[in-house]
Amino acid sequence: MTTFEVINPATEEVVRSVELTSAEETDAAIARAQAAFPAWRAVAPGDRARLLRRFADAVDADIENLARLEVVNAGHTIGNARWEAGNVRDVLTYYSASPERLAGRQIPVPGGVNMTFHEPLGVVGVIVPWNFPMPIAGWGFAPALAAGNTVVLKPAELTPLTAIRLGELAREAGIPADVFQVLPGKGSVVGQRFVDHPAVRKVVFTGSTEVGKQIMAGCAARVKRVTLELGGKNANIVFADSDLEKAAAKAPYGVFDNAGQDCCARSLILVQSSVYEKFMELLEPAVNGVVVGDPRLEVTEMGPLISAGHHAKVSSYVDDAAPVAFRGSAPTGPGYWFAPTVVTPPDLRHPLASDEIFGPVVAVVPFDGETDAITMANQTEYGLSGSIWTRDVGRAFRVARGVEAGNLSVNSHSSVRYWTPFGGFKQSGLGRELGPDAVDAFTETKNLFISTE
Repeated sequence: MTTFEVINPATEEVVRSVELTSAEETDAAIARAQAAFPAWRAVAPGDRARLLRRFADAVDADIENLARLEVVNAGHTIGNARWEAGNVRDVLTYYSASPERLAGRQIPVPGGVNMTFHEPLGVVGVIVPWNFPMPIAGWGFAPALAAGNTVVLKPAELTPLTAIRLGELAREAGIPADVFQVLPGKGSVVGQRFVDHPAVRKVVFTGSTEVGKQIMAGCAARVKRVTLELGGKNANIVFADSDLEKAAAKAPYGVFDNAGQDCCARSLILVQSSVYEKFMELLEPAVNGVVVGDPRLEVTEMGPLISAGHHAKVSSYVDDAAPVAFRGSAPTGPGYWFAPTVVTPPDLRHPLASDEIFGPVVAVVPFDGETDAITMANQTEYGLSGSIWTRDVGRAFRVARGVEAGNLSVNSHSSVRYWTPFGGFKQSGLGRELGPDAVDAFTETKNLFISTE
């Protein structure tokens, strides 16, 4: 197969056919990126910063077009898609400040002067998932380019359209064509060449833990650097002393955003036993209030699942025997629609409570006390994100320090801010993206000693 038909998940109509990059074409692109690296790293820091700002401006001018592409390609709501395109702009702007601030250190030593430099790695391969194609691409390519690396980027097979457009915008902004290349194709072909090719010095991957392990093993065999952002089964812990009405009203938007296709989704709600029944009474109208429908409409809050195959996977968890407490509504007819669903599994060993379903299905389970809540939240192989709802600041700190997760929020469901580091514990990944230190992860530290004797 040399082409792939991109499907609109809300209508099941073909949007466009995209040429798939072959292994030979991938190798040629990597060779071009390697050849372009010396000139790109030699660009003066201020000039590289200016090019990244021009790239950000080009994205800003194209936000509506990018957003509408994502609506038809990924089924994202128009509001979410605009935010995602804006995030690419903001991340580019943020890291455009890095080239002029990528400073080493002067370290006091006897007999001379010692200093360190941050040297770019070379070619960086970025592998992007289908659930958030635009922002996750930007989290990889923006700091990598800022540090002086060249980038080859593989979008997910299902959702290549916005990445292709971002490549066009980069060229329009003056980023040399071989410095940033977008290579649509299969993971087993293009992604595997990123892992295997000796000229690719680092791989950045966001996706499933299973595939992440394979990429890590392949990179380990070549002593290749890797950043992995993988799965999550994140707890939303609701204490009896919280603002229960607010916690219940916000809970659906912590898990049903992007139809639950989010590694940070709070798909396990742990509620203190004394307020469990009251919370469930408040949660039902909040779930029923989630507007599921045509993602092109401004009022829509949740769109479809990404594909027929993924719809079948999510549906397999909610069969006739599943402990469904209540469900919201979703359109019928064409499209991969799935209604927001609340389930009450008997314990955390049940697949509804332990598996990353990656759909609009949330499990609600009671807990007794603070220690119980921490133990239950940690009873998973993942550790990406989570929320804590309480009015007690001391409890908030104690529980946050006890929960094994990389990104926690109190009385909020926020996980990602480009100013702050993002990444997971345990099998949710390795390394950190975003924040002030992300550029360092795309460099080697070189130490230089100059004798003065």
